[in-house]
Amino acid sequence: MEIRLPEPADALTGVEMFAGLEQEARQRVIAASVPRSYRRGQLLFVENDPGESLIVLKRGSVAVFRTAPTGERAVLSVLRPPDVLGEVSLLDGSPRSLSAEAIEDCTALALSRGAFMELVHSNPRILDAVMRSLGALIRRLTEQNADHVFLDLPGRVAKTLVRLAGESQAPMITIELNQSQLAEMAGGSRQSVNQAIGSFASRGWLRTEGRRIVVTDVSALRRRAGMADR
Repeated sequence: MEIRLPEPADALTGVEMFAGLEQEARQRVIAASVPRSYRRGQLLFVENDPGESLIVLKRGSVAVFRTAPTGERAVLSVLRPPDVLGEVSLLDGSPRSLSAEAIEDCTALALSRGAFMELVHSNPRILDAVMRSLGALIRRLTEQNADHVFLDLPGRVAKTLVRLAGESQAPMITIELNQSQLAEMAGGSRQSVNQAIGSFASRGWLRTEGRRIVVTDVSALRRRAGMADR
């Protein structure tokens, strides 16, 4: 019986978009990529910038948002490694439709559109991963629209915190997000979100530590958001 040893880890380990590539092709992607670093608060790109690169997050977290003509921001998602961003503009060559800001110090790999398209043409399986990524984005936006119809603001805040907590099973989960950013994600004023956070804190579901929110009872937040408990 043939025994296959696992492939060695590389800079694309865990990145779903490149998971189906042979090791040689993965190395070509890495060789064509440029290391990037971003300080907390730094913009990776803004709406209408040229869509010139795909960004693979290696460390830190990034908020993806749209800006209204009034200057108000709506945060659509928070991305963490091994997430990628910028794939929509790469596919159609259009300017960026969203902005992205580092909410923690980040390191990343940037793959140019030319290198990305060459890779797509030579490895059609990547298109499947790109389509799955776009499908997940559409589902997320659809769910967010439904939340604004069916959930009150505290419910949206609770659901946002659950999403940010991810799959962690730890008894305490630290979320590196201040209340202004949380308000942008939940679609409410900072004052209203602060009131919701204070209400959750009084119930023992979380506590605040400066710019951090420490979740101590994810199950309670899930119930408040109308989500099925696990």
